[in-house]
Amino acid sequence: MSALLEVQGLRVTIGSTAAVRGVSLSVNKGETHCLVGESGCGKSITALSVMGLLPKGSLRETQALRFAGEEIGRYDERQMERLRGDRMAMIFQEPMTSLNPAYTVGSQMTEVLRRHRGTPRAQAVDRAAELLARVGITAPGLRLGQYPHQLSGGLRQRVMIAMALMCDPELLIADEPTTALDVTVQAQILRLLAGIQKDLGLGILLITHDLGIVARIADRVSVMYAGEVVESAPTAALFAAPEHPYTRGLLSCVPVPGKVKRDEPLGSIPGVVPRIRPGFAGCGFRDRCSRASAACAGAIPRRNAGDSHEVLCTLEPGWGGKAAA
Repeated sequence: MSALLEVQGLRVTIGSTAAVRGVSLSVNKGETHCLVGESGCGKSITALSVMGLLPKGSLRETQALRFAGEEIGRYDERQMERLRGDRMAMIFQEPMTSLNPAYTVGSQMTEVLRRHRGTPRAQAVDRAAELLARVGITAPGLRLGQYPHQLSGGLRQRVMIAMALMCDPELLIADEPTTALDVTVQAQILRLLAGIQKDLGLGILLITHDLGIVARIADRVSVMYAGEVVESAPTAALFAAPEHPYTRGLLSCVPVPGKVKRDEPLGSIPGVVPRIRPGFAGCGFRDRCSRASAACAGAIPRRNAGDSHEVLCTLEPGWGGKAAA
């Protein structure tokens, strides 16, 4: 089966920073692919690269960037404008800054459908109200006439999801859609996305740093560090037998009920994500890794650790055994 989204060898340079370094990933129709890693590792820049929304002064290079079999890496801005919001859509991290405070919810939602499909205003309003109801917003007709500041964080996030669905996209990119929401609303949003995906067969690229979310909804996981995908695997395989030291470090930081003793410090990875400059060689994690060797300063091999399980590391697959349950 050909991938709905296929990214090969994506590199993004912003000024003197190599923000993304050779990222490759794919998303199939009906699949949820989670891109995970700590803040500053390049997750959001990867998503913005796919959408053609990088800031000015950025340089994007790819071996291939395909959507539904079409090479979109060479699309000009006009071609990308026709694609964005129509066949592929994005839910941004902070809905308060993504929604225009000067326009009502209804005017922003209907603009999407009228721009891409030329739908009459009355039909666009009906579609917007239908989707607001579908994402669990009561009194949708009332909400269409309100401004973003009149809505709670959870409602604004639901509006963003509904807006992204206005044209029935094939691919949905969600950049930490539950950040800053309380756990109850977070669970509701995740259930909502899962239900919509089941109904519409969407491919979802979900960006998060929450491994609990990954374990619940992901079909496949790619772990990013310092602009690189250091490990990629089906979710069950990654949690059962993580191969990269960074992935193991992330999993060791997750508190396990019944195993974390009271007053004992939680797990952590010493150090911070480095700023990678163009021309950097070797493993970006080596200064924080207890298993680092001289080989980590050179070319890092990409190894096959099992069925669809790849790891970017000098260590041989199976070096650490299985992860602790």
